[in-house]
Amino acid sequence: MASPGKKAFPLRIDPALWDELQRLAARDLRSVNAEIEFLLRESLARRGIKIKANATPDQADQQ
Repeated sequence: MASPGKKAFPLRIDPALWDELQRLAARDLRSVNAEIEFLLRESLARRGIKIKANATPDQADQQ
């Protein structure tokens, strides 16, 4: 079950990519879900997009 305040999203992903994400997550002591979220935030930051921490869905829609 999704954490409170987080959006659940089904994701279809290539098995080879999933395997690499599992390895990376284990190395970083994260779950695969946390690793994907980390990588997405890192990618957005490289593009100059800042995400507010703990923004509720309503707040995110208003931006």
